[in-house]
Amino acid sequence: MQSAYLSVGKSTFHYYRFGVGAKWLFCFHGYGEDGRSFGFLEKQLGKQFTIIALEMPFHGKTEWNESLLLEPELLVELIHRIKAPQIPMQLLGYSMGGRICLQLMHLIPSEIEQVILIAPDGLHKNIWQKISTQTLAGNKLFHFTMRNPGWMIAMMDLLGKAKLFNPSIRKFVHYYLDEAAARDILFKRWTTMRRFKPRKKELAAISLEKKIPVSMLFGKYDKVITDRHGKKFAAMAPALISLQTIEAGHQLLKQKYATLIAEMILKQ
Repeated sequence: MQSAYLSVGKSTFHYYRFGVGAKWLFCFHGYGEDGRSFGFLEKQLGKQFTIIALEMPFHGKTEWNESLLLEPELLVELIHRIKAPQIPMQLLGYSMGGRICLQLMHLIPSEIEQVILIAPDGLHKNIWQKISTQTLAGNKLFHFTMRNPGWMIAMMDLLGKAKLFNPSIRKFVHYYLDEAAARDILFKRWTTMRRFKPRKKELAAISLEKKIPVSMLFGKYDKVITDRHGKKFAAMAPALISLQTIEAGHQLLKQKYATLIAEMILKQ
């Protein structure tokens, strides 16, 4: 495992490099995680692939000192500073990283050989995330709530007691709202990534036109990201977009799933 940095303005992006293979695999981590999440794949893929795990703003060792906005085009620039634009690559995204991979399909489809999505975000419009990050009023309310979360927590608990709110989601929200530091970083991360807005119909058309296979993996017991929207996406281009659901939850980047994930990547 190698650690490296890229300077951008006043900021510094960090990434990990695993493996020595001739092919390129760019990996994008989930919310609150970092590039080390993909280290377990080196043993099975390191001879065939050079694996690059970029860390997003407010994650890992990346130091983001710009305004709270990461333009997707800047991510393309970073990729091209690591590998030449004419060299093809494969993409692997977990959770939040899935949304990043899908956005990259919009921007540089000619460079992408395959996309692997693990419990991916980005296949449906999260209404709360949309209101919080895509509108001025919503972002102001989001900022206020992150400083004063009492009203939201009380409403959520009331709905939970009335059995109108999924207990797992309630626990998930408490995890991110109970501590001031967690609320602050949530605001920064969501706001900074707000331009990553993949559009399923366009992506299905891109997959068909550019012959880009998209393979998705979901956990049957995942209460955060279910396979429902993945099935709808796969139905738009069944010849190239596939899905499998396994007996697991949301945490799929684990050693016990390494063989399965490696097979998904190597089958193309």
